[in-house]
Amino acid sequence: MSRSSATRSKVRAPVATERPTRRRGTELTQAIYEATLRELADTSFEELSFESVASAAGTGKSVLYRRWNTTAELVLAALKDCEVGLAKPVVPDTGTLRGDLIVILSTLAQVLDEPRGRALWPLLIQRARHPELFHQIMDQVSRPHRIALFECIRGFADQGEVSPARATERIAAAGPRLIIAECLETGSVAYDDVVSIVDEVLLPLLTS
Repeated sequence: MSRSSATRSKVRAPVATERPTRRRGTELTQAIYEATLRELADTSFEELSFESVASAAGTGKSVLYRRWNTTAELVLAALKDCEVGLAKPVVPDTGTLRGDLIVILSTLAQVLDEPRGRALWPLLIQRARHPELFHQIMDQVSRPHRIALFECIRGFADQGEVSPARATERIAAAGPRLIIAECLETGSVAYDDVVSIVDEVLLPLLTS
């Protein structure tokens, strides 16, 4: 073998390296939203920054600065996202008022116990520091379930199972508020606790 042949045999072909896929559009947005809620659940609203979210999402902070003016705007956008955030509840059809109430409130309790729900805790606890954001968050979390409960109650009122005078938005709002309060106090709301709220509070209010 000639010297030149030996030299060529020792030369290794360059190793092909994959370039990281550059995410765009919905994929990038959802990665940012997921990182936002994850960071918020692990820290606090005061510690949340575009820099920390960008690092967690694997993107540049300039991407965030171009799309959102503040971290509050980013948090609200993440919560409103139908894939990452809080999905709107669907009015069930169990055939009974009690069954429907339990399903709607159980769904809320389950969401609050998930990472996306736990991201809300720092904001709900720090109401005095961020009153405007607190009310926006409460509207985002509580209002859809309140509407679902009200539609459910009104449906049974139309069937004559609930007095029309009792089919009010205030009574419907009591359910989500009790679930959120219980969650903040104990850390989670078990299914049995949901049943107790329905049996001991909502049904007596609706049927007495």
